[in-house]
Amino acid sequence: MSRTVVELFYDVISPYSWLGFEVLCRYQHIWNIDLRFRPAFLGGVMQQTGNKPPAMLPKRAEYLLKDIKRMAKYYQVPVKISGDDFQRIFRTSSLAAMRFITAIDMTKPEYLEPLSREFWIRFWSQHEDISQPENILTVARQAGLSSELSQKVLEMISSPTVKDRLRETTDEAMKYGAFGMPAVVAHYNGEPHLFFGSDRLELLGSVIGEKWLGPAPSAKL
Repeated sequence: MSRTVVELFYDVISPYSWLGFEVLCRYQHIWNIDLRFRPAFLGGVMQQTGNKPPAMLPKRAEYLLKDIKRMAKYYQVPVKISGDDFQRIFRTSSLAAMRFITAIDMTKPEYLEPLSREFWIRFWSQHEDISQPENILTVARQAGLSSELSQKVLEMISSPTVKDRLRETTDEAMKYGAFGMPAVVAHYNGEPHLFFGSDRLELLGSVIGEKWLGPAPSAKL
C-alpha cells in the first residue's frame, strides 16, 4: 500500500505552525504517510494574498491569546504567549531564519526537523530573537550543527539559489491555495487536499483514511 505524501508548509514565526509540526511529527510513524517539511515564508504569503495577521484585529488578538494557550496545553507543545508578544512579533522578520532553514533543507536535510523545532523554542518558549546572525548561529548550535557547518549555511542565505528556493516553495504553497500557515497538503487519490491550520489534522486523517488518536497519540498506544 503506497504511502500518502503529506506536505507541511510552515514558518517559524507562526505558533500554529509549531503545533501542527509537532503533531504531524508524532503521526508520521503511526499513519501511513510520507511527511515532507516545506519551509516557506509567511510574510510572502500574506503579502501576495492580501491576508493580515490575526492579531491586527483587537478582538481577534484577545481571542488568539486564549486560543494559543489552550492549544499549547492540549497539543503538549510549550508555546508561551502574552499580550506583550504581539509587538515583538510584528517587529520580527523570519526571512533570514527561513532562508537558513531552507539552506539546511538543501544541504543537510537530516537537521531540518531539529533545527526548525529549535527556532520555535527560541522564539515562542524563550522569547528570544531569531532574526540576527548571532541568534541564528545559537539556534543552529542547539540543534546539533557544528560551528563550521552553521557558518557555511549562514553564508548561503544571501545566495540566489537559497533565495529562489524559498520563493519557489512559498509560491508552491499559494498554488495549492494557501493564504496562511501552517498549510498542510495531502496528496490522496491523485489530487492535492489543502488543510489550513493546526486544528484540521483530525479532518486530514478522515480524508486519507487514517484514525485520529488525539494530538498526543503515543499516550493512547
